[in-house]
Amino acid sequence: MKRILLFLATNLAIVVVLSITLRLLGFERILDEQGAGLDINSLLVFAAVFGFGGSFMSLAMSKWTAKRFTGAQVIEIPRNAQEHWLLSTVQRQAKMAGIGMPEVAIYPAPDVNAFATGMSRNDALVAVSAGLLHNMSQDEAEAVLAHEVSHIANGDMVTLALIQGVVNTFVIFLSRVVGHTIDRAVFKNEEGHGPAFWVTTIIAEIVLGVLASIIVMWFSRQREFRADAGGASLAGREKMIAALQRLQRVHEQAALPDQLAAFGISGGSNGLMRLFMSHPPLEERIAALQAQR
Repeated sequence: MKRILLFLATNLAIVVVLSITLRLLGFERILDEQGAGLDINSLLVFAAVFGFGGSFMSLAMSKWTAKRFTGAQVIEIPRNAQEHWLLSTVQRQAKMAGIGMPEVAIYPAPDVNAFATGMSRNDALVAVSAGLLHNMSQDEAEAVLAHEVSHIANGDMVTLALIQGVVNTFVIFLSRVVGHTIDRAVFKNEEGHGPAFWVTTIIAEIVLGVLASIIVMWFSRQREFRADAGGASLAGREKMIAALQRLQRVHEQAALPDQLAAFGISGGSNGLMRLFMSHPPLEERIAALQAQR
């Protein structure tokens, strides 16, 4: 949950700041030479540059953001047997997965969770909560680490950045088309853009952004099944199932705050909210692993 939420929040902040800055500086030139119609080509280029720019800038900042947001402390030199075990386990799994050694960190939180983030397979971070280390057995924790290492090996964060870039592009593009149409058809503004354009564009960006997040969350749910399968390959299927069953028990007692729901190993919901879930229900993930042969 933490990984995706931090990525999405950073992406949104960057896109909004860049958009407002360029608007104030007068660089958002999306009208034709007559100042009456939209220059579709210029608008599409503008949307793509800022859509993908915001996405990849947030990806580049993901490790820094995650450390600051969670208070994660990277293990440089192990201070005890537990930290030594964490480093050696991630090192072994990273070698098996064919990726560079990630940074390993512990963050101070009572919840049972973990996350991985980073710009590439060879420049990543794996972080576990203090609550996970306290409440899980070593075998269960090993499976969770394998799940996060699999996220890195699968290149999930880069793929997420690409998907988010495409989504951003269409949101930016369509919101301005909507704003332009309302400005011309409803408010009869025939040249340039009036306040109605900017207000409508902002509202359209928010609405379309929420709808577009359904696509991003769908991808997120699919990647969890792949990471579970990868974790089972690295640590063993029974260990992975046991870890998810442990999460299922503790999740019923204390779930992560909603704003962190996209980045951790646990998650789940039902009904309409399922469309906005970053993770499939734990029972579905367990059943998928049990069905493996």
